[in-house]
Amino acid sequence: MTRILMVRHGHVEGIEPPRFRGRRELPLTELGQRQAAATAARIAASAKVAAVWTSPVQRCVATGRAIAEATGAPARVVEALNDLDYGDWTWLTYEAARAADPDLYDRWYSAPASVRFPGGESLQDLVLRAGDALRLAVAEGVGDGRVLVLVTHDSVGRAVLMQALDQPLSAYRRLVMSPCGITEINAAGAHTQVLGVNATEHLAGV
Repeated sequence: MTRILMVRHGHVEGIEPPRFRGRRELPLTELGQRQAAATAARIAASAKVAAVWTSPVQRCVATGRAIAEATGAPARVVEALNDLDYGDWTWLTYEAARAADPDLYDRWYSAPASVRFPGGESLQDLVLRAGDALRLAVAEGVGDGRVLVLVTHDSVGRAVLMQALDQPLSAYRRLVMSPCGITEINAAGAHTQVLGVNATEHLAGV
């Protein structure tokens, strides 16, 4: 059994007003830095961390570094945790994407499993990668009351949860991953359990 704390990165430009951020490199904003620090303190105070795995994208690496420094755990980049590749839509505003291809935009929100982004990935691609990350975490076999922290993206967090909860791709829109929200999972293959989703109380007042 591997206990996982899955954390979305802190706030960055392009969350509000929203853009298709994907793999565009964006530094944490001042708010994002405060969120990362608060999350690191929360995890350090409540868990014995064995390792911190992060997406290779800067905003996740920076959030993960704060957690690693607070807990004394080693940090490692894991490619499977990378954000959904929006291809040609990367950094478009929602309005610009809708204007570029109204049908594809509407399908992304009504039937996301039917979409492949031009020059990018599909939701199926994302779920396969997220599944690889979850299997890798299970294989790591962290025990002795220690936890593995995964620092990733909204899209990847949703994809991991869909698999942990055995939900169809249509469930993608029902899940919420706030900046620096913490989701807790006991991962053990077919016996995976979701203990908590998107905890944000540690961010009050940040």
